[in-house]
Amino acid sequence: MRDTPKRVRVGRVPIDVLTFDEAVEAILALSDAGAGGFVVTPNVDHVVIADEDPAFAAAYEAASLSLADGFPVVLTSRLMPTRLPAKISGSDLVGPLVARCAERGKRVYLLGAGPGVADLAAAKLRERHPSLVIAGTDAPMVDLSKPPSERAPIVERVRAAKPDVVLVAFGAPKQELFCHEIAQAVAPAVLLGIGASLDFVAGTVKRAPAWMADRGLEWAFRLAQEPRRLFHRYFVRDPQYLAIVARQYASARRAGRPFGDAGEG
Repeated sequence: MRDTPKRVRVGRVPIDVLTFDEAVEAILALSDAGAGGFVVTPNVDHVVIADEDPAFAAAYEAASLSLADGFPVVLTSRLMPTRLPAKISGSDLVGPLVARCAERGKRVYLLGAGPGVADLAAAKLRERHPSLVIAGTDAPMVDLSKPPSERAPIVERVRAAKPDVVLVAFGAPKQELFCHEIAQAVAPAVLLGIGASLDFVAGTVKRAPAWMADRGLEWAFRLAQEPRRLFHRYFVRDPQYLAIVARQYASARRAGRPFGDAGEG
């Protein structure tokens, strides 16, 4: 695998050009390097949030790896000289990554989701991978409006567990901002934002069928499950993505540079 993946940019979000298998190996390589870091998986919603929230955009700039989550982002790259080869969601990564961690004796920590979900997910993962070492689980309440000192006990519990990989399931933008905040403090652990993935593993939330996910329709399945929570996101906020991409494309044309150039932003 390449030591330094090529990057493109969608809006204010940099994205690494990696295949799925390369992404899994890149996360393991980060762990092997022993310097810590964190991994993000940008989708349409993340691009919109980054356009509006400088702190979120800064977290993305600081991420060790940024992996394309969502077909619209991958489709956007088809307008670029360098295309993104695959959709790589946090939910898709969890299974193969945990399997590789089990093979290599890496310690995995589950952080986030609702009460009891991480414990249930840990039990399910141990059933699938008997050699997997779960370093710990935690489902804390995280309020980023409060000073970092309020979150110090969470950080200390992670540090004490000595994990190699921490799966962080707070949802965006909280998990990305939290990972950015604590990454150095918990190094050499590598943090990975995984959204609702612990719920999927635990079976407390249904994931879209493969045929829907493969056709970029996972959002429709989620909307049908949680219409009140997701309506504003999908029909009010996320359509701004098209304007962000159009603005970026026009700016690149005026400047005479390639659309998606990682030096933009």
